[in-house]
Amino acid sequence: MNNKRKLSLTQLVNLSFGFFGVQIAYSLQSANISRIFATLGADPHQLSFFWILPPLMGMLVQPLIGKWSDRTWCRLGRRKPYLLVGAIVAVLVMVLLPNAGSLHFSTRFFLGLNAAMWFGLFSLIFLDTSINVAMQPFKMMVGDMVNEEQKTRAYSIQSFLCNAGSLVGYLLPIAFTWIGIANEAPEGVIPDSVRVSFYVGAAILILCVLYTFFRVKEMPPKEYAEFHGINLEKQEEAPKEGLLKLLVKAPRTFWTVGLVQFFCWAAFLYMWTYSNGAIAANCWGIDPNAPGMTASSAYQAAGNWVGVVFAVQAVGSILWALVIPKFRSISLSYVVSLLAGALGFASIILVHNQYLLFVSYFLIGFAWAAMLALPFTLVTNALEGNPYMGSYLGLFNCTICLPQIIAAATGGLVMSLVGGSQAMMLLVAGIFLVAGALCVRFIDTKKQ
Repeated sequence: MNNKRKLSLTQLVNLSFGFFGVQIAYSLQSANISRIFATLGADPHQLSFFWILPPLMGMLVQPLIGKWSDRTWCRLGRRKPYLLVGAIVAVLVMVLLPNAGSLHFSTRFFLGLNAAMWFGLFSLIFLDTSINVAMQPFKMMVGDMVNEEQKTRAYSIQSFLCNAGSLVGYLLPIAFTWIGIANEAPEGVIPDSVRVSFYVGAAILILCVLYTFFRVKEMPPKEYAEFHGINLEKQEEAPKEGLLKLLVKAPRTFWTVGLVQFFCWAAFLYMWTYSNGAIAANCWGIDPNAPGMTASSAYQAAGNWVGVVFAVQAVGSILWALVIPKFRSISLSYVVSLLAGALGFASIILVHNQYLLFVSYFLIGFAWAAMLALPFTLVTNALEGNPYMGSYLGLFNCTICLPQIIAAATGGLVMSLVGGSQAMMLLVAGIFLVAGALCVRFIDTKKQ
């Protein structure tokens, strides 16, 4: 393994640079979806239901992208064609989504949702589908082109770029507000600060993806086989495995890391869903559940502050991503990171000063850095030499999507159990991270 060629720092950065732009789009979505749908008139107890769509699309799309790209060998590359198509569609939808409120349709004609919310829902479906199509190839290209010795570093660089993109995406709305773009709008209409943020994010996304597309050259089949020790003749003679069969044959590492993933991603789904309401209640002193409150300047100001604290989380994640490779044990770094994040979540319910939230979300960033880098390091190492790497990584994405779907579907019920408080939902998120840290001990790091 150590005899395999190593990539330079520049090559490792080029491999993941487009992730910077993709993550700007993803962070704009994660920081503003609850705000957008609350502005369009969604009931606070229904907010988590809107979050079912993004992970559901990821769960459907990413295994297929992995399977198809495993079999794609063309002049443009193996994974890159999917990267480019996903980015183009994402750009188009990012221009449409924030204009949902401008339709001025208020009639609730199906499932209690008005036309603007339905337009937003379909836009969200296409946006998250395209983001997933664009995001997955980056994870696969690291698995394809980086040796085992460099993988932790490669995924840490990807984590760094991911969080740098998050930092930009989270701060765009408040930055545009500071320069005079309106942060308030008529009831049911998305403020211009959010709309312009999506437009600028779309432009950065396509530029970054094009950079990676033209700067990275994927391995041809023969070189790929030599790099991973695959016998092409035997592979061609072997029967093609379906996704279900691959899932049955998945190494134990796949399942044990997936157990940790379940608690981690459920926790972050609650953060994305309820941070806006929690911060509005604790730091601005308003009741986010009250009718018409989402159109208030206080609620929109809290919405901007969500972007700021999410940016602080990204800074914490960027810095912690530099520390993670220095741990001698991956398992130890995983546990420490998740427990720090749990402490950050639990502290939010005690904080009533908007600036003290920086400490809470900075600690949450430690958990986020580990979630981006360590699971894929563990799984790709366990799958080294497996010809179905892309398919397995697509299936592994279900360990990200499924917990979010379950958390979103049960969010309203859990919120009722904690007294209807959106801030208490973040305490529940902290408890989930503690459970995830406890499950790290079950991870099997042996190769398949």
